[in-house]
Amino acid sequence: MNIGDVAEKTGLASKTIRYYEDIGLVTPARSANGYRVFDDSDAHKLTFLGRARALGFSIEDCRNLLTLWEDRSRASADVRAIAAEHLADIDSKIKSLVAMHDTLSNLVQTCAGDDRPDCPILKGLEGS
Repeated sequence: MNIGDVAEKTGLASKTIRYYEDIGLVTPARSANGYRVFDDSDAHKLTFLGRARALGFSIEDCRNLLTLWEDRSRASADVRAIAAEHLADIDSKIKSLVAMHDTLSNLVQTCAGDDRPDCPILKGLEGS
């Protein structure tokens, strides 16, 4: 498969596939004229990477997960540890987003939104 074919098959952009190659996540063969030649194994890796990235895993986590995925003697505890750490990060971000939402919602509700210059939103942002 050429890069366009594998991009269509995996749902990843060609630019993303080239990036994954540049950082060593996939290493497609090269034809005599230098074009990338992807096989089914490369497509499976790229699909795996696309799903992992869609779940918010970092590139380094993806690298580690891919290594574990390819290692048939892996311990599932190693995979679980990576996923659990990522889940904890997500939970922390959710808590931060909820706090931001609550603060901003309160500021918006307290602002009259009229022609007066007094604005609780601006006062809240300045810390008064």
